[in-house]
Amino acid sequence: MDTHFVHVADRAQEAIDVAAALEFVSDPGFGGITMFVGRIRDLNHGHRVTGISYDMYRPLALARFAEIAAQATRDAGPALKLYIAHAVGRLEVGDVAVVVAAGTPHRDEAFRACRAAIEAVKHATPIWKQEHFEDGDSAWSEGCSLCDAPVAALPRSDVPASDVSAHEHGDCGGAHG
Repeated sequence: MDTHFVHVADRAQEAIDVAAALEFVSDPGFGGITMFVGRIRDLNHGHRVTGISYDMYRPLALARFAEIAAQATRDAGPALKLYIAHAVGRLEVGDVAVVVAAGTPHRDEAFRACRAAIEAVKHATPIWKQEHFEDGDSAWSEGCSLCDAPVAALPRSDVPASDVSAHEHGDCGGAHG
């Protein structure tokens, strides 16, 4: 069974296809399918946002996506299909920036795999974002110290919400979303 699919959507060429992610992780033996869709929002840290430009170091990003998929397979078991897609280039408010979908025989594994994968994509992949503001200014996000962390060392989805750091809530100015 093919256990993962990774895709980088170049906005000059294509948009991320959410339906393709759902189709990829679907299987007659799977009762659990989960999906995270990250879209560009119009407000961040009190600033009106008109769009975001994403850039990535593709060879390392694709290697990280493969590591994320391998870790998800180790955690969820071999009956997993995982889809990871991230856009590069300029996106406008409402555009889809990232999709992670997971399919497994049961919902718990699907939820855990999807959550762990999006957190790893967000915190351990060399993807940078530049926010463009309504006043014409723009700023690159500061980045995140976890980008050098191995995928297995990233925050886990089974940690109680009371133990989740500010980093997971996006308060660190992380470069990924």
